[in-house]
Amino acid sequence: MSTENIEKAKSTIPVRGYLQIKDLIIPEGEELVKAILKLKEEKNAVILAHYYQPGEIQDIADFLGDSLQLARQAKDTNADMIVFCGVHFMAEAAKILNPTKKVVLPDTLAGCSLADGCSGEGLRKMREQYPNALIATYINCNAETKAESDIIVTSSNAETVIEALPKDRPIIFAPDKNLGRYLSQKTGRDMILWDGSCIVHEAFSMERIAQQMAENPDAKLIAHPESEEAVLQLAHFIGSTSALLNFVEQDDCQKFVIATEEGILHEMRKRAPHKELIPALVFDESCNCSECFYMKRNTMEKLYLCMKYELPEIIIDEELRLRALKPIEAMLDLSKSIK
Repeated sequence: MSTENIEKAKSTIPVRGYLQIKDLIIPEGEELVKAILKLKEEKNAVILAHYYQPGEIQDIADFLGDSLQLARQAKDTNADMIVFCGVHFMAEAAKILNPTKKVVLPDTLAGCSLADGCSGEGLRKMREQYPNALIATYINCNAETKAESDIIVTSSNAETVIEALPKDRPIIFAPDKNLGRYLSQKTGRDMILWDGSCIVHEAFSMERIAQQMAENPDAKLIAHPESEEAVLQLAHFIGSTSALLNFVEQDDCQKFVIATEEGILHEMRKRAPHKELIPALVFDESCNCSECFYMKRNTMEKLYLCMKYELPEIIIDEELRLRALKPIEAMLDLSKSIK
């Protein structure tokens, strides 16, 4: 393969989001899995994957988890290279926690509607408007937004973190208004909410879900707190990605309607193969599942190229990294009691 072709492929990453090398033969099937595992060993790499990733990526990962679990794994790893199979803000958080390690992401255009819709500048303006407020920001945000925050939360630890904040300070919560509203109801804390939402979780249709429940009276509806309030009011259980997984595994019920990104069903079926799992329906009647197209941008082929050429790489300005690190570490310290 020519150096010219490789350099051309590298130059298109900012637009394309990933490497595409036309004259490179990429292994297929089991050979591709073997090639990725060989690269992992050669480069002392660790593969971290979110539960919303395609099933084949989940299967090859060293660590599979939700945002809190993956943040912990990223902080504690001894690998030289962190290969993050998730979306951009997750890989960015791994780099914030590991400045001396190389962090790569198969596709940099694997974004997030929440992160894209909340800016550091916007949070600065909110702080000016509410100067006594503490800013608690959902981890689904970029480094600039994290840097303007007092503390970061995930859906797994948000209630614990919010309960720990001083009672005499108002709280600005960004960027997910649905999660913020849910936390306000759970904790009794008044919150000033950023007007943002997840395009996946706001797509659920209350009417179609109600029909699903009528057709499956023996099922339990379980939902992620990013879902809209009408869905949460009907749910038998509300929890983070990992909490939903644990509930399906441990609850006596044998049938569940799942109101979160459908990728979680891959691990649920592994842990509870005898139970019936039904993806909650969305407004679009041509689609029967709720997929995050950002999460699904990562593929095994992109993962292979990412590991082989160690690109695309996550780079963060050091001054910004240090500012973003502080609220993440504050979160991790408060979350030590959460498994």
